Amino acid sequence: MHTVFALTLMAQSALSGVLIDQIAIVVGQSIIKDSDIERDVRVTELLNHEPLNLSQIERKKAANRLIDQTFIRQEIREGDYPWASVKQANDQLDALIRGRYPSPAAFQHALKAYSLEEADLREQFRWQVTVLEFISARFTPSVIAPEEESADKSKTDAEVNRLFFARLDQQRKDAKIVFHEEGLA
Repeated sequence: MHTVFALTLMAQSALSGVLIDQIAIVVGQSIIKDSDIERDVRVTELLNHEPLNLSQIERKKAANRLIDQTFIRQEIREGDYPWASVKQANDQLDALIRGRYPSPAAFQHALKAYSLEEADLREQFRWQVTVLEFISARFTPSVIAPEEESADKSKTDAEVNRLFFARLDQQRKDAKIVFHEEGLA
């Protein structure tokens, strides 16, 4: 019964010209959809103040970021690490708007130019703060005393980055990653 309903829905969608979002990548038990990749490109380029470029090269970069984020999300969930608050995300968004746009209308114009919603940016900022807090909690070496950390912060930061990226590299090696869009591999 469910199969018949699903096939009927897909047939109706195909006839009406509605495009159903496609799975672009499977990472273990998680999926990355085509729309996830496109949204990541749009958000990244708006935040980096770059012209919108949805080329295969930019999609591949976004796909790789999203694969890494899949591993990070899983570790945050499994380790019960906290998510950043909505207030933290709003503060970051407000700082972006104040720092980059002369008026709310200019900000809205930028969102429209990149085909984004304010919620897309808010969620991106929430995710970025969550990741930074996760990295700090998970990878800052516990053997370094707080006074030593502040005295040689750049050395500590370099070690944290090394540990973090080594972990991501290992997770990529260990994971089953299936690309449904060959240009993203």
